[in-house]
Amino acid sequence: MLDRLIFHIKDDIKTIYDKDPAAKNIMEVIFCYPGLHALLIHRLSHKLYKWNVPFIPRFISFIMRILTGIEIHPGAEIGERFFIDHGEGVVIGETTVIGNDVLIYQQVTLGGTGKDKGKRHPTLEDGVIVGAGAKILGNITIGKHVRVGAGSVVVDNVPEYSTVVGIPGRIVKQKYYDENGTLMHNRIPDPIICKIRRMNFEIKEIQEKLGIEHINASDICD
Repeated sequence: MLDRLIFHIKDDIKTIYDKDPAAKNIMEVIFCYPGLHALLIHRLSHKLYKWNVPFIPRFISFIMRILTGIEIHPGAEIGERFFIDHGEGVVIGETTVIGNDVLIYQQVTLGGTGKDKGKRHPTLEDGVIVGAGAKILGNITIGKHVRVGAGSVVVDNVPEYSTVVGIPGRIVKQKYYDENGTLMHNRIPDPIICKIRRMNFEIKEIQEKLGIEHINASDICD
C-alpha cells in the first residue's frame, strides 16, 4: 500500500510538471500547489469514505477547503493524473466521477441541480479540460477529450472530442483531435456571434436579390 501511495505522489507531481509551465522546481510543486495538497488528502478521505468511516472523511474535506480553497467531497471518484490548476473556488460534488488525465482550472464547479438521490453529479471521462469558472451541473457525462470553455454552464451530455462554450453550453466543434490537449481560452468561438454573422450574411444576400440597399448594423447602432 505504501508503494502505491508513493507511486501516486510521484505521478501527481509529474503531471504538474507536464501541464503547468510555471512549475519550476520540486520545492515549488510540493509546497505551492494547493491542487496537489487537496488531491493527496482526498485520496485518504475517499479511502475512509469507502470504508464507511463516519464523520472523519467529511471533516478532513472541510479542513482542506479552509486550507486550500478547494472542496472535494470524499465520495468523489477521481482517476489518475488529475490536475487542479490554481484551484481557488473549485467544488467537486459527492457523486462526481473523474477519469484519467483530466485538467480543471480555478472556480470550476462539478455540482448537482437539486435534491435528487443517487448519482446527481457529472461524470468527466478521460482527457477532459474544464476552463476557469465553468459550471458542469447534474448527472451528465462529458465525453473523452472534451474542452469546456471558461465561464460556460454545461447541463447536457457532451459527446467526446467536442468543444463546448456559453450559457447554456453549446457545442461549437466536434470530432477534433488536439495532439497536445491544449485549451486556448482566448481563441474559443462565440456561437451566438457566429449565428448573428451568418444571419446577417443571409439577409444581405436576400436584400441584394430584391434590390434593397443593405444597411449595416453599425450604421443603426451609431
